[in-house]
Amino acid sequence: MEEKIEKIKQQLHSHNYKLTPQREATVRVLLENEEDHLSAEDVYLLVKEKSPEIGLATVYRTLELLSELKIIHRMNFGDGVSRYDLRDDNAERHHHHLVCLNCGTVDEIFEDLLAGVEERVHSSYHFTILDHRLTFYGICHRCIDKVNIEDFK
Repeated sequence: MEEKIEKIKQQLHSHNYKLTPQREATVRVLLENEEDHLSAEDVYLLVKEKSPEIGLATVYRTLELLSELKIIHRMNFGDGVSRYDLRDDNAERHHHHLVCLNCGTVDEIFEDLLAGVEERVHSSYHFTILDHRLTFYGICHRCIDKVNIEDFK
């Protein structure tokens, strides 16, 4: 984790920002919960446990800054809540999401399912794609036996 924090510190410095204690607390929460897709409120509640003096506005500003600097991704899964995901420069640029409409769980797919589509868009429309997001909405394997699919159509 310390290596990742140092890298983020360097990214901030390269844009003339400092890794303040408040920013570091926010980054640590994001790193400790990398598997989750935390909302700003989720981040705030977890930061508050460790650093009670940090306010919600500070966490929002930090998330906004990290998003602007492309250190984190801001995502919205259609429920009006922004969620945050740390960027991993070593990973493929694409990863996709499976959002369960019953329990709200967000699972990830770390496979580029759209490589052929990107090539087709590039050749047909002369459009250079830098990134894309793909989100599937449905019922997860944890809920499928507990719900009536017709209720969600």
